[in-house]
Amino acid sequence: MRWIRDIYAANRPAGRPVISLEFFPPKTPEGEVALFARHVPALATLKPDFCSVTYGAGGSTRDKTLQIVTRLQQEHQLTTLAHLTCVNHTREQLEELLEKIRATGCQNILALRGDPPGGGEFKATPGGFEFSSELISFIRAQGGFSIGCAGFPEGHIACRAGKHTDWRHLKTKVDAGADFVITQLFFDNNDYLEFRDHLTRLGVAVPLIPGMIAITNVAGIRRFAQACGAKIPSTLAAELERLGDDDAAAAEFGIEYCTKQCEELLRAGVPGLHFYTLNKAAATLQVARNLGLA
Repeated sequence: MRWIRDIYAANRPAGRPVISLEFFPPKTPEGEVALFARHVPALATLKPDFCSVTYGAGGSTRDKTLQIVTRLQQEHQLTTLAHLTCVNHTREQLEELLEKIRATGCQNILALRGDPPGGGEFKATPGGFEFSSELISFIRAQGGFSIGCAGFPEGHIACRAGKHTDWRHLKTKVDAGADFVITQLFFDNNDYLEFRDHLTRLGVAVPLIPGMIAITNVAGIRRFAQACGAKIPSTLAAELERLGDDDAAAAEFGIEYCTKQCEELLRAGVPGLHFYTLNKAAATLQVARNLGLA
């Protein structure tokens, strides 16, 4: 397995975008069978540079996350990025988890504050951490990992002081030891470009990787966007309203919209594209084909 910071460093001179994929631990045995029988093999044909695996609210999928990481590595020889959160973990528990991650062969961690189970307001666990920057410092002190963190082009949904304050918090995470940043999904590239330019002025020099998603279902993407605080621009909202419950038409439109977003971002010089696959292959594969990256 490779350190992700080295992957981005190696690809910068060649100008080739780093391609990465995100999966989540399936909730059912049937979902896991489908993921590894169909979707992962199909997406592996893209030869992704790495794949990330999410960590459920409150660490609810902790063991499953490590199982998926292990399977991606052993069955498909893919470099992995394990998500890890502060929620419901003491320092001692986090140290134990880091050793378990290390034992799988995974050398990369996406360090997140995380969401409390059931929603509500985040509260630090006694003996744990309140901020992801503290978790990043802790992981850096353990050694042996390349560390990523999350960025929010529109500002974090819970940051009431606004996006510029949130972006200063992101610089704190980078100063604490984050090697790269993966953004929350967004539908207006101007949000990402403003985010990138502002952070550059703050002195942030690590890769800022845009998180991309191809819309395949109108109701689903509305829920997803609302949950993470991503706005849907008015022109996009009008088209989604017109498509309504026609999932086939929505998927066709969503793939085209995502392709155009990615094309514009690549022209703007982004270091890579991180695709939120939702554990499905078809839409991400088609976007990659449209971009000539398949």
